Order: sequence, then C-alpha cells, then structure tokens
Amino acid sequence: MLTLPTFLPLSEAARKYGLDETRLRQLVETGKIRAGTVTGEVIVSEEEVRGEAIQEKGLRKEDLPEYQKHAHLKGKGISLSKAVEKYGLNPSTIFRWYKKGIIAEVGREVDLGGERILYDEADIAYCHEVHRRAGGQGRRVFDKNGLPHQAKTGPLVT
Repeated sequence: MLTLPTFLPLSEAARKYGLDETRLRQLVETGKIRAGTVTGEVIVSEEEVRGEAIQEKGLRKEDLPEYQKHAHLKGKGISLSKAVEKYGLNPSTIFRWYKKGIIAEVGREVDLGGERILYDEADIAYCHEVHRRAGGQGRRVFDKNGLPHQAKTGPLVT
C-alpha cells in the first residue's frame, strides 16, 4: 500500500518540534519544506519539519514524538523472541539495530537454555514505529544517530 506523507498545520508543527513559526515560513518560501493550504490554513510536511528540527536543535531520538509515545517502556527488558512476537520485526533486524547502538541492552537473563540479552522495550517500540512508517524492506530506516533517516530527494512515491 502507498505510504502518503503527513502534513500538519504550520502552527502545530512549530509547537510540536519547538521551532519558530517565522522560521518555518521562511523554509516554506525558500522551498526547503513542502507546504500547501487547506481551507486557508498553511500545512507543512511533518517529515521535513522534523528533519529541520533535528538539524537546528541537535535532537536525540528520545526527544522525538515517536519515542515519547513509548517512553513509559524505558528500562523495561524484553527478550529477542518476545520482541519478535510482540512487534513482528525480523530478529536479525533487531540484532543489527542493537549492534549499531539504536537499541540499548538493559540486562541479561540466564536460564537452562543459556544467557539471553534483554533489550530496552522503549527502543524496540520506537524502532518498530519508525520502521513501519519507512515503508518496508530494503529502505534505510535510521541515520547514524538512531534518528529516522531523511532522504535527500524527499520521500519515495510508489
């Protein structure tokens, strides 16, 4: 299914990402952020506003709304098998994100089967949400800082 970009009213985008409305209007006028109007109100691309906020403010993944939705899970450990079952992610994908430092380890668990890593469930839930929004297999999901990857040419349309 086609993943459509999300647009927000300019004032809401400014509030949500902590940017000045005047600055956002300048970015619209220079073409750095896609915009439109709906019933006289200016709407802007949420993905592009988020990218600007990350650049201007040096945001961390923990500062993003996608992470904040799952912040209550921070520090709660989840095993790989339970994460796969609960979030429907590929185990090798989860492990790759762990190796890159996007998913944190909160501990280890030892039983008769051996030792297993317990991953931070807030990180897993955040990764799941960003991965789902990115649109599937074969797409870059995160940048080197664990933030959603921002395509240089804008979102792909299929």
